[in-house]
Amino acid sequence: MGQGLTGVSEDELANMNAQSRGIWMWSQACAALDEAERRHRRLFELLGAAARAPVWEPPVDVFLLERELHVVVALPGVRAGSVSIELSSSGLWVRAESRLPIQVGRGRILRLEIPYGRIERRIELPPGGYQLLGEEYADGCLHLRLGTGAR
Repeated sequence: MGQGLTGVSEDELANMNAQSRGIWMWSQACAALDEAERRHRRLFELLGAAARAPVWEPPVDVFLLERELHVVVALPGVRAGSVSIELSSSGLWVRAESRLPIQVGRGRILRLEIPYGRIERRIELPPGGYQLLGEEYADGCLHLRLGTGAR
């Protein structure tokens, strides 16, 4: 029998007693929660000291479809008019600003999980020349279409 994703073979798992299986399952669940927490922190990680003020780096997906790159940048709470796109030979920069949707005033913030403030993301692109073919802001995401130089 082969090993599963957890590094324990099916035979080893079958030979564990109920208490050992419970401990093993608990450790796997804790490891999965730790990994989820690390990814969550990474999502809102502050960029290095080169920035003048704190900024957060949004998650990005990049897809290659025929001769176009499709880039999707998650920008929750960002108005489409506050997004800046810079395409250069060294990559793609996306910058934006996100503001609190309400005036807190004298109120208290009970939970604040959505990042607000400056947003910047540099996206490395595969080698080649690109041109911006289109952009659309929908469902809290910026969708960019980049054409490759080879046509």
